Amino acid sequence: MHPTHHVHPMHRTRPFRIPAAVIAVTGLLLSACSGGTGHQAAASVSAPSSVPAATAAPAPSDTAASPTTTATLAPLPAAIPADLEPYYKQKLSWRSCGVPDFECASMKVPLDYAHPVARDDLKLAVARKKASGPGKRLGSLLVNPGGPGGSAIDYLQYAATGYPAAVTARYDMAAVDPRGVARSEPVKCLSDKQMDAYTAVDSTPDTTAETEKLAAADRTFADGCKKMSAALIGHVSTVDSARDMDVLRQLLGDPKLNYVGKSYGTFLGATYAGLFPQRVGRLVLDGAMDPSVNALESSRVQAGGFEVAFDAFARDCVKRSDCPLGRTSAADAGTRLDALFAGLDKHPLPTGTDRPLTEALGTTGVIAAMYDQEAWPALRGALISANKGDGAPLLQLSDSYYERDEAGKYSNLMYANAAVNCLDLPPAFRSPADVKKAVASFRAASPHFGTALAWSSLICGYWTLPATGHPERIQAKGAAPILVVGTTRDPATPYTWARSLAAQLSSGHLLTYDGDGHTAYARGSTCIDTAVNAYLLSGTVPPPHKKCT
Repeated sequence: MHPTHHVHPMHRTRPFRIPAAVIAVTGLLLSACSGGTGHQAAASVSAPSSVPAATAAPAPSDTAASPTTTATLAPLPAAIPADLEPYYKQKLSWRSCGVPDFECASMKVPLDYAHPVARDDLKLAVARKKASGPGKRLGSLLVNPGGPGGSAIDYLQYAATGYPAAVTARYDMAAVDPRGVARSEPVKCLSDKQMDAYTAVDSTPDTTAETEKLAAADRTFADGCKKMSAALIGHVSTVDSARDMDVLRQLLGDPKLNYVGKSYGTFLGATYAGLFPQRVGRLVLDGAMDPSVNALESSRVQAGGFEVAFDAFARDCVKRSDCPLGRTSAADAGTRLDALFAGLDKHPLPTGTDRPLTEALGTTGVIAAMYDQEAWPALRGALISANKGDGAPLLQLSDSYYERDEAGKYSNLMYANAAVNCLDLPPAFRSPADVKKAVASFRAASPHFGTALAWSSLICGYWTLPATGHPERIQAKGAAPILVVGTTRDPATPYTWARSLAAQLSSGHLLTYDGDGHTAYARGSTCIDTAVNAYLLSGTVPPPHKKCT
């Protein structure tokens, strides 16, 4: 659920639009677990195979603590508290979104569920596309692409037209931008120019001065979030967003929640199931996170996931005549990638702009392409250009990951990512000294990305508020069957997490995709789509040990 450091993975109005790169949102899990490689964590946002994908993971308060927990998320009382009834009884006023067949509305939720006060209410953006038919309507199907920080409404525009027709014919496809994200009271932290500087900071510091600069950048980021979003950042946890989804479920007229969550969206969906097991309808958790693992272990395991993905890319690359990493072996390709990063560390490449390609930005560009094998040709081309002294294509990949547009404007993806991650789990590291102790273990998990991803996990150590959450197993006793989907070579949410989550859930069922890329449903596998469709349309779960290739 948390992206890479500078790879971490608004109250600005965002137009309703068809997203150019839904993928980048799908993979941002790491800000709590890690940040982008520039200075962020990998997030988890999911997207179709033809769309660019993104990254994610959490953090522990004690680096020596056990990586997993035996604590279990307790459900909330089934009855709706009297002081929350006004939220559950409000009426949605639907209007055109400006895109054919899509409707938009807004809903009010309390800033603080423990102490709801009307003057502090938040306004969340909601959108839907009604079932197209034919067939009997099955209710609403909420979707969330992950992040945290990814816009569910942007993703809805893909899901409502790109999910299998058998599903969109019978469900009203719906989404809410989570609190703090995109159109829903967006968290703000830095100006665009400050974000440019932040993403370029050296994430593999070799000297005391470089270490101090990286730590100062993290402090500036955290202080900026407090300064610009003080009232909000203490109330953007995943538990808060899961409770918001239950309000929306009621407003849409659904007795139970039907949901497809990708990447971090699986943590959001699993949290919902743990809090409201009796209201679980059909939940698909694709690209699963393990809620029982602390931030340090999550970051380290995710680093290993990116290594597995790079190895798959390298093995494919060396078979091709245009491979920019040589044609000898995957190991040799990795050596050449390391040499490229080392060169960028000493001599950033020109890009034709005032932003040279630093090591941090170059690493983020490579990581961005690990989310989807459909991005591998673009990465090969970018590496060919880098070998010729042109850093522009790799910078474009990095910018797509950070959701920076051609005008230099950033979405609030990375700000929301850090805010959610740093509330959900205690930090992986509290000081640069903690990171230095852990670098060797990160490098063991990921020789090519481990150092950068370790340093990317420091951001929450400087957060201005203590975490309100902690690692917990989620059992959701009494819930209807829940389908967990895991991809064997998923870079952002390793397959081991899917197995763990399916085992924790009292009604969990695991569906395996033996393949590459981040998440599996509606991304090209007929086998996966058939199994998930059967579950969404009739409640039929796949047989035990079902594997698709």
